[in-house]
Amino acid sequence: MKKVLIFYAAYGGGHLSAAKSIQAHIDANYPDIETELIDCMKYVNKPIEKVTTAAYREMAKKAPWVWGKIYDKSQKGALAHISSRSNAFMAIKLLRLLRDKKPDLIISAHPFSSQMCSYLKRKEKITAKLATVMTDFAPHDQWLVGKEYTDYFFVANDKMKDYLINQNIPEHIIYVTGIPLSSRFLEHYNNEEILNYFGLVSGKQTILLFGGGEFGLGKNQTLDVLKCLVNDFEDIQVIAIAGKNEKMKQHFEEIVKEANKEDSIKVLPFTDKVPELMSISDLVITKPGGLTITESLASELPIVVINPIPGQEEENAEFLEEKGIAVWIRKHDNPKTILQILLSNTEKLEQMKQNTHLLANKNSTRDICEILLK
Repeated sequence: MKKVLIFYAAYGGGHLSAAKSIQAHIDANYPDIETELIDCMKYVNKPIEKVTTAAYREMAKKAPWVWGKIYDKSQKGALAHISSRSNAFMAIKLLRLLRDKKPDLIISAHPFSSQMCSYLKRKEKITAKLATVMTDFAPHDQWLVGKEYTDYFFVANDKMKDYLINQNIPEHIIYVTGIPLSSRFLEHYNNEEILNYFGLVSGKQTILLFGGGEFGLGKNQTLDVLKCLVNDFEDIQVIAIAGKNEKMKQHFEEIVKEANKEDSIKVLPFTDKVPELMSISDLVITKPGGLTITESLASELPIVVINPIPGQEEENAEFLEEKGIAVWIRKHDNPKTILQILLSNTEKLEQMKQNTHLLANKNSTRDICEILLK
């Protein structure tokens, strides 16, 4: 039986979701292959993983400009060198795991595991095939450290492929598949049943608002956008997802209660019904993480971008605007003006919806697995 290890790291939820989607597809369709999902950073050094993931979350929440600087600096120069050298050092511990598991294939959904494994391959410590699955819509050079020893690169769009080719990566190992996606976004849902389940009605524009996840990133702008939807629009309905952030949920509920809009504005905590909710929505308002954007594209949803974390998420936002799929409400913009123009322009919304077809790949997970496992 062949063995596949799938590595991720818990810096943002997209890496884990991509890894889980790949594992689920292999387990469901390849009975002769054994898979295992592993947090590479937690394995090699749990204290460092705990400190660094906490630092990432705090920077993203309280000082996103700091994370933006780190993101830029880690492309080139001293910080990039330090990052690469530290991952090479930690790779020695990862080697114990790889010698024990003896995988035939290693799939990496995070640049740190890509670096560690390519270092070990360069040192001829492992012989497994290496596949890197990039989980954003813009490239970052940390993904490419050890590129000479990587056998497959999977990217979200042609622009990323061109960048990798310019970095002297052979074209035949670069695949434009899209970011791995849960199979639940391939299902067909009864929209009337879903509307009834959430106490909503058909015939109204339905807006899906994500509140920034567990940490409520960009709280002030998120609340301003919800206030605008509640107070300045009558013939719409809104699903506001606060996630695991109880304070954000309380803020949402206070805004809705004050306006007496409980019938048309539904506040939800963390939910596993995102595919269903996207299926009944006409527009999504969200920070542009790779996972949520991938899900929105698969659901053919126009996107309003708020609160991108400087670095990869701002690059995602710029790319989506360039493709005519998203409108970005920047820090000093008036959300009321932008939303009024957008929600009243059915032609623009329809064009944005059609433009999602340029990037969406609902079969991304299947395609990646077929390429690797045929």
